Amino acid sequence: MTEDGVATAEDARSSDDDAGSDGRTYGGLLTAFPYALRESDSRLFKLYATVSGLLSTLLAFFFAAAVTVAVSNTLGAGGGTFTFVRSFYVFVALAVVSPIVAPVLFVAREHRRGRGDARFDRRMALLGFVYFVALYVAAVISMPPEFTLDGEVTTRPDPSGLFAPLISVFYAMPPLSSILPPALVGVAMYLLDRQHKTSST
Repeated sequence: MTEDGVATAEDARSSDDDAGSDGRTYGGLLTAFPYALRESDSRLFKLYATVSGLLSTLLAFFFAAAVTVAVSNTLGAGGGTFTFVRSFYVFVALAVVSPIVAPVLFVAREHRRGRGDARFDRRMALLGFVYFVALYVAAVISMPPEFTLDGEVTTRPDPSGLFAPLISVFYAMPPLSSILPPALVGVAMYLLDRQHKTSST
C-alpha cells in the first residue's frame, strides 16, 4: 500500500474516532437515547424518548428488587428453583422493557446510517405510546377476580365509567391472552422498521 493509502486509512479511522468522541454517534443502549434525542426533529419522538428512558429505569429497579425478594424467598430451596426463578424474572423483564426502548434504538440506528426521517420518528413514537396502553390492557386482562395483597384477599374493581363495557370484555378474556396486545404492538414496530429500511434503499 502506498503512503497516500496509509494516510487515507489513518485519516478515516481518525475521523471515526472524532465522530464518536464528540457525541455525533453512539455506542450502546445508554448513549442511544441522547443521540436519538439530539438527531430527531420530531417533538413527539423527543417526548417519547424522555418518557421511555425514565420508565425503563424505573422498571429496571423494580425488576431488580423483585429478583432480590425472589432470591431471599428461595434461599432454602434447591439450586434448580433459584435458577428458574431468576431466569423467569430476567425473561419477563426483557419481554416488557425491550419494546419500550426499541423505538429509540430503531430511530438512533436510522439517523446514524443517514436514513433519519421525522415521519418515521413520529410513527415509532406513536407505537411506543400505544405499547404503554397495551401493557395496561395486558394487566387488566391478567388480573384475577380475587387475589391476595399484603395478606388480605382483594377483589378486582368492578368496571365503571366510560370504558366499563371495554373493561368487562378484558375481564372476560382468558389470562393467557394478555400477552397478545403487547406482542402485536411489538410486531408492528418491527414491521414499521422493515418498511422504512426497504423504502430507504
